[in-house]
Amino acid sequence: MASHRAVLIALTALAPVSWGTTYAVTTEFLPADRPLFTGLMRALPAGLLLLALARVLPRGAWWGKATVLGALNIGAFFPLLFLSAYRLPGGMAAAVGSIAPLCVVGLSALLLGQRPTVRTLLAGVVAACGVSLVVLKAAGALDPLGVLAALTSIASMSTGTVLTKRWGRPEGVGPLALAGWQLTAGGLLIAPLALLVEGAPPTLDAPAVGGYLYLALVNTAVAYWLWFRGIGRLTATQVTFLGPLSPLTAAVVGWAALGEALTPWQLVGMALAFGATMAGQLAPAPRRKALEQKKPEQKKPERKASRRCDTMEPVECRY
Repeated sequence: MASHRAVLIALTALAPVSWGTTYAVTTEFLPADRPLFTGLMRALPAGLLLLALARVLPRGAWWGKATVLGALNIGAFFPLLFLSAYRLPGGMAAAVGSIAPLCVVGLSALLLGQRPTVRTLLAGVVAACGVSLVVLKAAGALDPLGVLAALTSIASMSTGTVLTKRWGRPEGVGPLALAGWQLTAGGLLIAPLALLVEGAPPTLDAPAVGGYLYLALVNTAVAYWLWFRGIGRLTATQVTFLGPLSPLTAAVVGWAALGEALTPWQLVGMALAFGATMAGQLAPAPRRKALEQKKPEQKKPERKASRRCDTMEPVECRY
């Protein structure tokens, strides 16, 4: 059972690791200043592909639920994430995003009834501090709109994660279909916004086509399938504590592929964030009262009736 759970966590972790490559692919291969078009190209082709593979459409109330989840996890999250990345200096957007575990802990308590533990709260704070050490760099004044976009994107994704856990999946529907529903709904919401704000799609060269194919297939279709699969089998808190792996991966890719140097403080931050991520995967310890309630009641040994010592004969009475 423990080995199966470890494999599940490792597979789910591949999603944020893949997302950590988004920055390098975007800056090296994709057209500049097209965040909405890039979000559209990530979401809609991946969603349509997963729908074609799953061959299952929502029914009844799930049309509304899939639209809500698609808006929170994809439609609002993607544009806000790119907007914050363009307007905030350095890795500030990632630093703001590192509070996601704490947001999910609070929302899980409110919507799922999962009371946070001291260990979970402490791990969330350590993860935020570690990511901040990795991504923050000297920069000028912060842009209020960029900060608001970053905070709203985290609130949107955190709410979508918790609601995905609360609503689960319809009977007979797997994570492939659930991911397809949300990506398609989110992509359809981004499409008119991208057309209105950014105009017609740009001309794409071969590297851009390859970059968009990677984002749509690996970075989005496979990654979100693994992510929603993990949400269905792990707690919302465990899943969101894998999020810091994304900026850590971005830092490693920048060092290995883009020639960016890693300072000693960044290495310390990586160690802190990774340790907090591992701590967030530990199963919560069972509470003492719950254990006591599960213990079978032990019957008290019946006390044998003792012989009355009401005679005048000199006999020994033992009680």
